[in-house]
Amino acid sequence: MRQRTAVVDADIHPSVPAADLAARLPEPWRTRFETFGFRVAPPPAMYPRIRNGGMRLDSFPANGIPGSDLRLIQEQLLDQYGLGYGVLIPLQSHSYGAEQPEYAGALTRALNDAVVDMFLDPEPRLVSSLCVAHETPELAIQEIERFAGDPRFVQVLFPGGTEMPLGHQKYVPIYRAAASAGLPVAVHLGGMEHHRADGWPSFYLEHHTWYGNVMAMGAANLICEGVFEQVPDLQVVLVEGGIAWSAHLMWSMDAAWPLLREDVPLLARRPSEYFREHFWFSTQPIEEPPEREHLATLLRQTGMTDRIMFASDYPHWDFDNPDTALRDLPKDLRRTIMSENAYRLYHRLERP
Repeated sequence: MRQRTAVVDADIHPSVPAADLAARLPEPWRTRFETFGFRVAPPPAMYPRIRNGGMRLDSFPANGIPGSDLRLIQEQLLDQYGLGYGVLIPLQSHSYGAEQPEYAGALTRALNDAVVDMFLDPEPRLVSSLCVAHETPELAIQEIERFAGDPRFVQVLFPGGTEMPLGHQKYVPIYRAAASAGLPVAVHLGGMEHHRADGWPSFYLEHHTWYGNVMAMGAANLICEGVFEQVPDLQVVLVEGGIAWSAHLMWSMDAAWPLLREDVPLLARRPSEYFREHFWFSTQPIEEPPEREHLATLLRQTGMTDRIMFASDYPHWDFDNPDTALRDLPKDLRRTIMSENAYRLYHRLERP
């Protein structure tokens, strides 16, 4: 076995089987879940559909669904690559958090409890994102407060597709509660409307290669709505949406801001200053220029190489191997991305 390293994987997707979730739901929510399910379809069930649910073929356990078998996660990821930590992002939260308020609260509570029992308690190398009823701020805040002191939860999870734009005042109390608890907010692709930014595509290739559009719209809205003036300690992780687009977004916003300042009265500084102080990225999927040495140039153009974190996206089909990912970057830059940046953001992680 390889010697354990300090590499941190910022995007691992666990999955809690329906039976395990139902067992943790009180009535009447258990019966409702078993009888009617939930109203928001998960990504593989929406057009364009993804073969095998978007999962690696070898990630299917003998009995169950990918991401549900801790032993397989350990064998295929934690042990094989000697990871220091892996950050869990339970995508089921995107659907559950958008349900009718009391149902959403019950589902997200049960999901967090299941993640603790199934993954965090038996495996100290795993930490998790906190799942909240993101469309019901008072319930989301209750869940943040319930786990505020638990070092195994390192961020609060939001979908990119919320009912209202991410910067809407509806969500500010949740952001404020997360920041007060010392937790970043992670925004991951998915949620209510998968294709809000790029329109309904004809092909999966269209959808997959322009995830960045969703993130760009969300980031711009958070800035323009003045969220970072209201919650100055808020940190936001943009997960699975590319990185290089951020440079031209910042350039464009800064160029237009002097002429349009009256339109965004809550902005006291250049948009790029808010961007560089409040946003972080994960690497998978990362832009892949044909001239490999150009990747370092693209990343440095953002001015944010100290805010980019490695992610494998296990167990998805486009998984990035921690041993070979980003090998074309200079060694110091790769080391920063593979470990140092995550340890700076996630203060609750103990360095090996």
